[in-house]
This record gives sequence, structure tokens and C-alpha cells, in this order.
Amino acid sequence: MTFDFPDGWQLQSIEDSMKAIIDYRGKTPRKTPSGVPLITAKIVKDGRIMPPTEFIAAEGYDSWMNRGLPAPGDVVMTTEAPLGEIAQIDNRKVALGQRLITLRGKPDVLNNTYLKFAMQAAFVQNQLKARSTGTTVLGISQRELRKVEIPLPPLSEQRRIAHILGTLDKKIELNRQMNETLEATARAIFKSWFVNFDPVKAKLEGRKPACMDTETADLFPSSFQDSPLEKIPGGWGMEKIGNLVEIVKGKSYRSSELAESDTALVTLKSIMRGGGYRPDGLKPYTGKYKPEQIITPGELVVSYTDVTQEAEVVGKPAIVRGDEKYQTLVASLDLGIIRPLEPTVSILFLYCLFRERRFQSHIYGYADGTTVLHLSKDGVPNYQFALPPEKIRSLFDSVAEPLFAKIESNENESRTLAQTRNRLLPKLLSGEIRVDDAKEMLEGT
Repeated sequence: MTFDFPDGWQLQSIEDSMKAIIDYRGKTPRKTPSGVPLITAKIVKDGRIMPPTEFIAAEGYDSWMNRGLPAPGDVVMTTEAPLGEIAQIDNRKVALGQRLITLRGKPDVLNNTYLKFAMQAAFVQNQLKARSTGTTVLGISQRELRKVEIPLPPLSEQRRIAHILGTLDKKIELNRQMNETLEATARAIFKSWFVNFDPVKAKLEGRKPACMDTETADLFPSSFQDSPLEKIPGGWGMEKIGNLVEIVKGKSYRSSELAESDTALVTLKSIMRGGGYRPDGLKPYTGKYKPEQIITPGELVVSYTDVTQEAEVVGKPAIVRGDEKYQTLVASLDLGIIRPLEPTVSILFLYCLFRERRFQSHIYGYADGTTVLHLSKDGVPNYQFALPPEKIRSLFDSVAEPLFAKIESNENESRTLAQTRNRLLPKLLSGEIRVDDAKEMLEGT
């Protein structure tokens, strides 16, 4: 396939454009509970590096990173499983794991932020796939990667392209950070009220509960009582999840049923590590399903399986959002739909409850397997917790609902921004439209 790039642009190989190519494939670091964050292929996703979950010892950093030290602005690319995920390193000190190659452009030839977007463009991604090998898992060698060509406008134009696309990415990242703060706020309130029982402790000690008006404080008791598991606020009771909700398991499916459709499966990949919803985990689906397996946007799901080596998804909750591409969402077999019985606890209450460490510790006791972890059907229903009175639960909902509504609003905005970026990227990288025209388009939206 040929492209007519504007005058002054050229195609140049990655080999001729790089100041450094850092390749740590074939090396397995010794991991530690804390230390220098380790960037691995599994956390390079959707143009960003997700929060690291693995580390290497700080004292072993220099000896491990003897093939080259990553620098702020370097571009990392996954070389297999999956191939071609791209992100850019920030100012943090990080180590590099397997299945990653780090690229650093020549300063007088290539802007690194432009490189990040160029590597995501279909023109380059198609070359990566064409030069890859493998049947089940595609991978690319460094020798073949060096031959891949990237479009190079003049350096000043590269910076302008990087700026306009980077501005959209920065706004998406700001929304993501804001959403983390909003959810953390809701969860902190939940933990204070319903796990640590801070208002009750304060009143027991004769203090006014922190950050709480008198009317709200009056709803909490000033004493504790014994329960089969722990001391709980006076007048509250211990309750099992199974008495408060209905759990509907999702649909098993065949790969042949995963074809274009206006129906999609909400799958295990729809659950973020640690909990939360990922819209990119949907799979178009053409098979049959039961009416009760349909998920209404806003409903709560919990994952029932996971890979044993990771164990970061099993038992994790997510509140499913609607998707404009699909009319119907159906739960896959890996998930359970959690439906509160009326009148009991809310979705937001349950979501925060399921994110708590105590619930997760309980869940791990009901999960087993060698290659794949499976959560037993009794895991979620058997969980017991201190159930507050309805007035306090309603008060929590009134505090949490605006926070989660803002989260949804930010996510909708980010989705629109991402669609705009994805439309602009191939046009800017091919020269089909120029930066000034793109700016006018953005101003008109």
C-alpha cells in the first residue's frame, strides 16, 4: 500500500531514526514486594502505562538495567502477547520487564511524543503485524522491528502534531485521575462509616465525629455490641450477602459466536485489576442467552474466574456502563450479576463493600484451581458484614451518588475525546489534514 505524503515528509526506518533501542527480552528479574516499579507488557495498554503491580529491589536496579536505562519520554512497545501496545515513560524511575522494547528517537530527527502516536497509527501497526511471526501468539523480532518505516514530517510539524494529539490524551488522563479521586473519596467514606466505625468510636469517646454535621452524627450509635465475628455498632446486625441479593451467573459461549452484532458479552476482561469497569472488554456476540443474563447499565457484576499467576481479578466488582455500539449487554460465564432484593442495599453500597480488603480476603478462601482460579458459588453469598440501618445506608447513597455520577460524566467525555483523537491520528500522521485544520475541527466541536 502506498501513501502520498506531503512535500517535505519522508519515510524512514526505525533503525535509522533511533538514538537507542533498549531490549530486555529474555531476562527475568527477581521481583520484590516493593522497590522500583517494573513495567511489564501486561500493564502497557491503550496508550498508557497502568499502575505497576510488580517491583524489583532498588539496590539491584543498576545491575539489572545493564542494557540501558529508560529515560523520561522514551516509548515502550509490547513485542508479543499482545503485539504493538504503545505507551510513553514519564518522570518516574522504572525498570523494564520482558516482552518490551524501548525506543528513543534521535533528537534532531524524531520527537518522542510524535513517535508514540506514529507507532499507534495503522500505517505502522500493519507493518508490525506483517513482519511478525507466530500462529497463536504474534511476536516481532528486533531485527524485523528495525525495518519498520515511520512517516517523518519536519521536526517542527512533528511537535505540532504531538501537541494537538497529546492535549487530547492529557485531558483523558486528567479525567482518569479525577475519577480515581472521586471513587477513592466514596470508598474512604464507606470505610470510615461501615468498616472502621469511626463515627461510633468518636461518640463512644465523647468526641464529635469528624467532618459530620450533628444531624448525621445522631444517626450513629455511641456504643458497640458483640457479634459472632466482631464487635459491631449497637443496634446493627450481622447479615449475609446471600440474604440481600440474587446472583445470576452469566452465559457460556463458543468462539464461533463471537461475531459482529448489536449484542455484546461483558467478559472477564471488562473487570479492571483490583476492580472497576473496563468498556474495552466487551465482545460482540451472536449466541443465545436467557433474559435474566441481560445486564442493564448500572448493574453490578463480580468476576468468578481468574488466572492463578495473577489472581488480581477474581472476586472483583464492576458497575457496568452502557455502550452506544451495542443495544444489549449479556454477562459471560466468568461473571455473576449481583441484583439487590427489594428493599435492601444499593449497588453503590455493595460495590464499595466488595472493594474492601476484608471481602477480598474472604473471597480468596473460596477460590481454587491450578491454571485458572474458580470462585465457588458459596463465596459471595456467605460473606457476612455489619448491616447499618436503612437511614444510614440512604445517607451514604446520597453522598456517593453525585460522586459516581461525575465519574460517569467524565468517562463519557473521555470516550468522546478518545474517538476524536482516533479519528485525527491517522489523518494527521498521513498528512491528509494539517494541524491548523485539525485545530479548527476541534474548536468547532
